[in-house]
Amino acid sequence: MLNKYDVIVVGAGHAGCEAAAAAANLGSNVLLITMDMAKIAHMSCNPAIGGIAKGQIVREIDALGGFAGIITDKTMVQFRMLNKSKGPAMWSPRAQSDRELFTYEWRKQLESISNLDFWQDQVVKLLIEKNKIIGVETLFGIKIYAKAVVLTNGTFLNGLIHIGKSNTVGGRIGEKSSIGISEQLREFGFETGRMKTGTPPRIDGRTIDFSKMIEQKGDENESRFSFLPNIKTPNTRRSCYITYTNPETHKILKTGFVDSPLFNGTIDGIGPRYCPSIEDKLVTFSGREKHQLFLEPEGLTTVEYYLNGFSSSLPADVQLEAMRKINGLENVKIFRPGYAIEYDYFDPLQLYHTLETKKISNLYFAGQINGTTGYEEAGAQGLIAGINAHRKIYKLDNFVLTRDQAYIGVLIDDLVTKGVNEPYRMFTSRAEYRILLRQDNADARLTELSYKLGLCSEYRYAIFIKKKNAINNIIDFIKKKSVSPKNVNPILDENNTSQIKQKTKLEKIILRPQININDIKKIAPEIDFFVSEISELKNEIIESAEIKLKYKGYIERERLIADKIKRLEHIEIYNDFDFDKINSLSIEARQKLSKIKPKNIGQASRIPGVSPSDINVLLVYFGR
Repeated sequence: MLNKYDVIVVGAGHAGCEAAAAAANLGSNVLLITMDMAKIAHMSCNPAIGGIAKGQIVREIDALGGFAGIITDKTMVQFRMLNKSKGPAMWSPRAQSDRELFTYEWRKQLESISNLDFWQDQVVKLLIEKNKIIGVETLFGIKIYAKAVVLTNGTFLNGLIHIGKSNTVGGRIGEKSSIGISEQLREFGFETGRMKTGTPPRIDGRTIDFSKMIEQKGDENESRFSFLPNIKTPNTRRSCYITYTNPETHKILKTGFVDSPLFNGTIDGIGPRYCPSIEDKLVTFSGREKHQLFLEPEGLTTVEYYLNGFSSSLPADVQLEAMRKINGLENVKIFRPGYAIEYDYFDPLQLYHTLETKKISNLYFAGQINGTTGYEEAGAQGLIAGINAHRKIYKLDNFVLTRDQAYIGVLIDDLVTKGVNEPYRMFTSRAEYRILLRQDNADARLTELSYKLGLCSEYRYAIFIKKKNAINNIIDFIKKKSVSPKNVNPILDENNTSQIKQKTKLEKIILRPQININDIKKIAPEIDFFVSEISELKNEIIESAEIKLKYKGYIERERLIADKIKRLEHIEIYNDFDFDKINSLSIEARQKLSKIKPKNIGQASRIPGVSPSDINVLLVYFGR
């Protein structure tokens, strides 16, 4: 270990791993500090990556040169594409991973980066001079200096674990919390708060009667997260299982409410609205007689299962008794009970879009420290923080993604413009340009940017160009190729759509909702020729071509809207502009604008409390 680094990353969760890898792969000398080398990229919650909107984020991380997608593919035990019954803007990949293998592969990936060092220790103090970070001090009293520091502390900042009436200091069960950093930053004027998250019991698969549950297998024609071909996945696949709570379960759970830290005032932190504990569900949805639960396998070589939907901080005996009233869990044994954890977070309004703090230069925050929840949101922030920490110390331009470029852009803009008052989770509904930000085109949106940054390898870029050309060639072919009624009408009959009476372009045929590109291939097998150079990505290429053809009008319309609104992003607001001098702005707008200090009119327009009339005032003031 050296005494001086370009970048120090504190914490080796999903944000820390992406941050350290990005900065190191761009050329910085990086030190990754973690309290436990055996818990690198540990899946603290469920052993799964992706889901609604989260899957899009993972594909974006991959397209930018991050590793979340690659590691997920290497450790996958099940893959499903969610929302396939809806339009492609809603399709979201999700995979179950082997928890232990996931940590192993992440560590192996990080250790392959030559200019990335590791140090197992606890950071207790930041070294700051003249409002600029210059390094960190550890619990061992070691001072390590750096030009930039990225904090990715997860749930460890003053973490407090609750199970019934019992509570203990910790960042995860069995692991100590991090003390000192929150207190120091508060002295510098940072606004902080408390949030709460929870996790369900882990149960013994040997004591589960799966015959009483609904089996949920993965996709038959499964896909991958990474855009790279030939990433090997485990040979074995595991099923998930569905069961339900019932009135008897609920009755037992309610007997523990008197000892629940959620209801007796012990917990102050705000919990996640979209992933509530089972006791929260019973109160919020008091009229419901059952709640769906998912049993997710923890890996290929363990009998442990994760009981998704049963997060709880109730006493352990109440949890067990209630579970034994659930179909299939009558004889269940648990490895460890569910618990709640409270931790410190910092209001993300105190950050720039680069995730650098406004109060201390060269200090970056990423992950749950910013009030987010989820591996995917954390990894995305870590990637952007790592990139920008490197670029800042090498005096390069900031790297910021916009809302029409990526879900990552939506995520970060929401955080630094709107702030959070509860754990932030990404949904497709948060993005106003969902048709542009599909999971299938993340590489088309971001790989070129990554290549210019220096993160995308020549190998990845060459594959991207081949794929891009193949998609364009298929589209051009379908636009130009005409088919006769004799050839195409049998296919139209098969799909219950009207026949044609004269030669027609294939493009018109594929626009019919009953027809897909596999139907087209029956009369135009030449399509396969266009993917012969990159056959490993054949299905992905053909699917992307079909989406671009079928949704061309919607895509073009949304692009026009995005470009129109984007013009506001180019109207810059002067640094340290005094909004109080514009009396025609509402008082609330002046207060919000002065606090957040937006960089442009576009960002100002998204601040809660800033009305359209306030934006018109700013447009007039800045000469538009």
